[in-house]
Amino acid sequence: MRPAQAPVLDALAGIIAGLAVDRPLDESVVFALDSLRVAIGAEEAAVWLTYDGALVRTWDVGVAALTLDDVSAAAHAPPANAPVAVATIPTGNGAPGRLAVRCARPVDADGRLLITAVANLLAPALVHADRNHRLEVEVEERTAAIDRERRFMDRIIDSMPVGLYVIDRDYRIQAWNRKREAGMQGVSRDEAIGRTIFEVLHRQPAEMLRREFDDVFATGRIQEYQMESVATGELRTYRISKIPMRLGDSGVTHVITIGEDITDWREAQTRFAHAEKLAAIGQLAAGVMHEINNPLATIAAIAESLAFKIDDARKAGAVLSPDIPEYLTIIDNEVARCKQIVDGLLDFSRPKQPLRERVDINEVIERTLMLLKHHVRFKRLPLERDLDQGVPRVPRASGEQLVQVFMALLLNAMDAMTDRPGKVVVRTRRGRSPSECVIAEVVDQGAGIPRSELGKIFEPFYTTKEAGKGTGLGLSICYGIVQDHGGRLEVESAVGVGSTFRVVLPGVEE
Repeated sequence: MRPAQAPVLDALAGIIAGLAVDRPLDESVVFALDSLRVAIGAEEAAVWLTYDGALVRTWDVGVAALTLDDVSAAAHAPPANAPVAVATIPTGNGAPGRLAVRCARPVDADGRLLITAVANLLAPALVHADRNHRLEVEVEERTAAIDRERRFMDRIIDSMPVGLYVIDRDYRIQAWNRKREAGMQGVSRDEAIGRTIFEVLHRQPAEMLRREFDDVFATGRIQEYQMESVATGELRTYRISKIPMRLGDSGVTHVITIGEDITDWREAQTRFAHAEKLAAIGQLAAGVMHEINNPLATIAAIAESLAFKIDDARKAGAVLSPDIPEYLTIIDNEVARCKQIVDGLLDFSRPKQPLRERVDINEVIERTLMLLKHHVRFKRLPLERDLDQGVPRVPRASGEQLVQVFMALLLNAMDAMTDRPGKVVVRTRRGRSPSECVIAEVVDQGAGIPRSELGKIFEPFYTTKEAGKGTGLGLSICYGIVQDHGGRLEVESAVGVGSTFRVVLPGVEE
């Protein structure tokens, strides 16, 4: 190779001096390319960087016309005295860059020498830029992957039908899912994150919360318990689980708290337990029905014989009390009702045919009161009727079974009013929807039922009465009858104030 001419050396010296100036990479590359283009009279000068066969970046000065294919072809098989000259920029990564120059005339040897020299001068800066670029791409890809994983996990946690939050050892909230934001007592995630749990759950005793968390931190055991709340406007039951969490191999670093609404599950369990106990009653009734029917048949036969004897006595001129026929009629009706009650017990353990008769709830209550008017203790009990005559009829109902329900409720009210002043109120009214259209209530001003007992009073064989005064079957049978009619039996009670038993039934307009 012959020595470079003075103009080429001067141009090279100028480019070296320009690159020595502290300036951004883009400005340095453009300066070098422009100086090279002017020195050899080129129409275009460009730097092409590729990575894994793909174009990463270009710098270009002059009238752009070169393509990546042009540069690749000139680099692999450069024709002699061609107007396109390409020099390799050593990058050390197996995918070298290219410095390409396009001229209107063939590039001579001095021009090619200058192009190669500039390529070598730019190599260190471009290698550094290439490495930084690849590092930036890798960081962006990893950051994007981590962000996708984080958002995926957040979506899983937010989709869970339970309230979930996480605290650290300073009791500060580190996670708070969407379920915790919902409801009347919800707190937004932005308000919760970073604050202490005592600030957010300020309605719960701080010492109790601290004790529960400290126990999980200390023992590493899962803590689980149930609690009741009326924060939503109705009584709900929740299962609270506190789960230890460890970052690494050290001790417990965080506690995950999960709150699950189990009200419906608990009610289903209660209904299932009721069904099992009521089925047991049906099996018990099946065993004793024959023994009960025998004395009932005897009572019915004697009542019929008495009716004949009374007729004979009247024909013979005897003067008898006008109440006697009514008493005999009541005895006969009650014997028949007892048989229906015993048969009804069996319905709790075997399928029943649907009842088709429409029943007026007010007529049912009047029949019940007529039967009770001969009860000595009930005669002394003040009774108030408040019956809405516009209440719809109950479809597919059994009047006899509903008499049994109100008989039991009124007798319980009488027992609750023992030695207490006050009255019993029987009322009916319309409900708010077809499924709960007929409402009948028996209200007493008795001793009331403790809250701890309310959940048990419909269980078979459970009673608060003294020994010998109750079997504990009355309310459980009533509960089953009302359920079988498509309704529900509710109770509200306060100790020292009294109780309200509410029968809610579907109705049908006439």
